Amino acid sequence: MGTRYLQRAEISISSTVTALQRLDRDDIQTCDAADRLLYQKVVSTEGVIDAVGLVDASGKRMCVVPDMELTGEAILPILRQDGPLVGIGMLDRSFQGARAAVISWDLQNSYRLFAEVTPAAIAIDPGPEFLRAYRRAEIRLGNDLLWFSVGGYNSEGSDPKDTLVVNVASKQYPLHATIVAPISAAIHAVQPLKVVAAVACAGLALLLVAIGVWISWRPESEANDEFIAAIRNGEFIPYYQPVMDIETGKLRGCEVLMRWRRPNGMIVSPGQFMAYAESTGHIFDMTRHIMAQTTEEVGELYSENPDLKLSINLFAGHFLDRQIVSDIQQIYEKSKIAYQQIVVEVTERHPLDDMDRARKIIAELQALGVRVALDDVGTGHGGMAYLQKLGVDIIKIDKMFIDTIGLDDNSTTIVDSMVELADNLGMGIIAEGVETEEQIERLLELGVTAAQGYFYAAPMPASEYIAYAERIEEEERERARLQAEADAAEKSAEEGAMDAA
Repeated sequence: MGTRYLQRAEISISSTVTALQRLDRDDIQTCDAADRLLYQKVVSTEGVIDAVGLVDASGKRMCVVPDMELTGEAILPILRQDGPLVGIGMLDRSFQGARAAVISWDLQNSYRLFAEVTPAAIAIDPGPEFLRAYRRAEIRLGNDLLWFSVGGYNSEGSDPKDTLVVNVASKQYPLHATIVAPISAAIHAVQPLKVVAAVACAGLALLLVAIGVWISWRPESEANDEFIAAIRNGEFIPYYQPVMDIETGKLRGCEVLMRWRRPNGMIVSPGQFMAYAESTGHIFDMTRHIMAQTTEEVGELYSENPDLKLSINLFAGHFLDRQIVSDIQQIYEKSKIAYQQIVVEVTERHPLDDMDRARKIIAELQALGVRVALDDVGTGHGGMAYLQKLGVDIIKIDKMFIDTIGLDDNSTTIVDSMVELADNLGMGIIAEGVETEEQIERLLELGVTAAQGYFYAAPMPASEYIAYAERIEEEERERARLQAEADAAEKSAEEGAMDAA
């Protein structure tokens, strides 16, 4: 719950700062009629912004759009020469426990652009119902400036052992969220299951004890040796999830996802082994092996369809040195998959330790023709910094936002802001985790034209992906044939009408 609150706050601030930067870049720095029209355009297009205008050095409004009475009251602190470019403050106006935030951008001429962020941008209520009914949540700016609060629970007078208290700090801005709830709220929700849970826990405890005893006697290197053997035996295989053009129904390509196929045929999902692979460094050999397999499995398909893209997932460690550049060159240079068909995905969920080095590696990949996508946008560490510094080509909207699009106005606003940001920065955009027709319709309305998810297809082995691509191509040919027949019939009818005349 705390993380979701902060994500909404961070996205609201980042999209507002981007809008103000864009005005500054276009030299919009006055209160004349032409500039006011542009302020109005920002208010109309940015769902999180209620008003835009200029303040003087003392922090008083010089003008504001939409028009309102200029009271002479300072809404920002006095401008300092050594002050930050971006300022964040709060107004008295509020909605459902959230105050309107005011964000400023220093124009370096004693004036500042400012935007008032609608309280509705963060007036959300995430988390399970049985906690929402009892908890208290707060978002504060700096040490004590309250931005948002909801719920009336107070832990004073309660035994600390009976209370859940979580503090989550933003890595981008001086924000932190505090969530407080009684443990009894969670216990109350599962009261009918206590007997079943007790029996299940007893059985699980016995199982864990047995596993613990076995592990304690197991040689320390055995698990690692098993993993190495799995790599050597080719047990890690690529699965392919199609990425579709949701306007035309054409196949744009796929994302390559890793699976562990055990000797008994059981398929293990990456959630059960990826953290271990990354922490031990095995991920590098595994990624090389997966990339090599793609050239063998789908090389012919991609040779015959040069517009198809192949997305490879990388993790933060791949951007510590240029080995990944050498790996891609060695594997794909003489393969049937061209550099221009490759997309590498870097996730926001894990921080990049050296941004400058990562940017150089990305630039090398882009020089080859490889495109770079930022995955899990809005959910992790990078935020706007990744978009500004890494020079990525594509952003991928995380499933978390797609799940509630059309149901939650805030999710829709966030996706809309991402689409506009991608358009302004000349980036492509792909929606992940699409599962329903309604989500597709909302994405089309917002201007998103590419998506992947179970609505189209689950990740699949190479043979099924090739068959899927052939079926999509056959359907496209059939649509083209029917359209050609319709066009010919229409033309014939027009000619007949002209002859009759």
